[in-house]
Amino acid sequence: MERELTGGGSLMQMRMRYHGTASRWSFALHDPAGDRCQDALLPTGDSSRTPEDALDTACRLHLTGLGT
Repeated sequence: MERELTGGGSLMQMRMRYHGTASRWSFALHDPAGDRCQDALLPTGDSSRTPEDALDTACRLHLTGLGT
C-alpha cells in the first residue's frame, strides 16, 4: 500500500499477504532506511488477522511512532 504525498509522488507504507480467508492477513511495514518491508506483529502478538487490524496497526505506528 502506498500513500500519495502532497507535492506529488508516493510513499510505500506496508505490504499485506492473503492467507486463504478474508479474515486472515499478515502484513509487513516498510522500512525507509533499508527500503524494504519487515514482517510485523499486531499489538495482540498475532502475526495475522483482518485487513482492518493490519491497517490500523500500520497507521498507528506510522502516525504516532513506536514510542506510543
